[in-house]
Amino acid sequence: MDAEELLLNYQSGKRDFPAILLCEANLSRVNLSRANLTRAILSVTNFSGANLSEVNLSRAKLNVSKLSGAVLTGANLDEAVLNVANLIRADLSKASLIDSSLIRAELMRADLSDANLTRANLTEADLREATLRRSDLIQANLSGANLSEASLILGDLEGANLTRAKLTRADLRGANLRNAELRQAELEGARLRGANLSGVNLRWANLSGADLSGANLEAAQLSGASLRGADLSGANLLNATAIHADLTQANLIESDWTEADLRGSALTGSKFYGVSRFSLMADEITCDWVDLSPGGDGSQIRHFSPQEAYRFFNIESPTVQIRIDAPLDPDAHCVLAAIYRQIVRHHPFIKQPPSIDVGSRRTVLSFRIEEEEQLFLTAYVAIEPFSDATATRTSILESLRMLNPDNSSQMGVRLSNQIVQFGVDMMRKIGHLDDEVLSEKWRSEVGECDRFFNSPTQTILSNLATEYLTIHNHPGFGRNLNDIPGAIGVSGLKLEQYRQLAMPTPEQAIAFVASFY
Repeated sequence: MDAEELLLNYQSGKRDFPAILLCEANLSRVNLSRANLTRAILSVTNFSGANLSEVNLSRAKLNVSKLSGAVLTGANLDEAVLNVANLIRADLSKASLIDSSLIRAELMRADLSDANLTRANLTEADLREATLRRSDLIQANLSGANLSEASLILGDLEGANLTRAKLTRADLRGANLRNAELRQAELEGARLRGANLSGVNLRWANLSGADLSGANLEAAQLSGASLRGADLSGANLLNATAIHADLTQANLIESDWTEADLRGSALTGSKFYGVSRFSLMADEITCDWVDLSPGGDGSQIRHFSPQEAYRFFNIESPTVQIRIDAPLDPDAHCVLAAIYRQIVRHHPFIKQPPSIDVGSRRTVLSFRIEEEEQLFLTAYVAIEPFSDATATRTSILESLRMLNPDNSSQMGVRLSNQIVQFGVDMMRKIGHLDDEVLSEKWRSEVGECDRFFNSPTQTILSNLATEYLTIHNHPGFGRNLNDIPGAIGVSGLKLEQYRQLAMPTPEQAIAFVASFY
């Protein structure tokens, strides 16, 4: 069948032309809308400007065909072969190209909005300035493809292969790139705001000047990548690996780098206000200074020596740890959860419940907090369910009183203005706390689990510099003196004896607070 015969049959109302052989034909600007051309061999055929909307070209061969400006909206091109085809400015919106082959195809400024390109092979295809809004590119092969200035807003590229792809100034806002392969990709100036890049491989990629604000990069591989001047504000980089990455002058404001690996990376000039950097691996980094101003305007610059940079980046989350000398049983667990729910309602500065580690003999409650200045307040409140609450709170207040110049001068210790002010602020805030927030109902519930809540406790504070302060240590913790003749129980201790055994020394309390600054 030649081109003329095909058109005559189409005009007469025939639509089924499966497996026809029509190579090197000229069908420019023809109307073959809704025709069935499945398995057709149409290599080197000219379809430029043709109306092929909703046509069935599944499994058709269109190698080196010319489809520039053609309308293929809603067309079925599943498993079609369009290698080196010319699709410049073609309209492929809502088309299905599942498992199709478009190796080295020309798709400049083509419209592929809402198209389905699942597992399509677009190796080295030219997609410059193409529109792929909301397109499905799951597991597609785009290795070496040129997507410069293309629009992939809200596109789904999960598991796609974009190795060495060019995405310079491409728009990928809100796109899903989960577990995609972007090794050595060019993403300079790309817009990735709010994109899902969790688990993505961006090793040795160029993301200079890219907008990754609010993006999810959890567990992303960024080793050797260039992020110079990139915007990562508000991004999630939990557990990300960025060994030897270049983050020079990057905007990292309010980003989360918890447990990330930044060994050997460059961070000089980065905007670092509000960055969550707990449990970072940051050995051998290069960082002469960072901008700690809230707006990143350079108003608060902090310079580092190599040793100071190491201390700044290698910190742990401030923690209040309450150790209970008894295992947590199911009944006590339920009561404890309900009590802390009530306590948090009254004290919103405790933002999350504790992690709980239950052993055969002991239970450890760990409250992780963001600011070390909240350590004393959190400990003061968190101990409330336990019978050690009064003694622990007394110890906290005694430690804070040591930060008063009059008390410290008796020990020959000179305090900085920051330490003195900290003590004043903490005493004022504790004075405004409602110590007793538990109702009688919960008091009776605690009484029913008295073995757990009446057990000896230790309360330990740790700060950003991993300095520790045992703010209260019940003298009976870890000891059983009940069956030892002549042993003096805790209740038999004099107040001064109890203080020596249970409370930190003034020197320990002062040194701990001094390490904040």
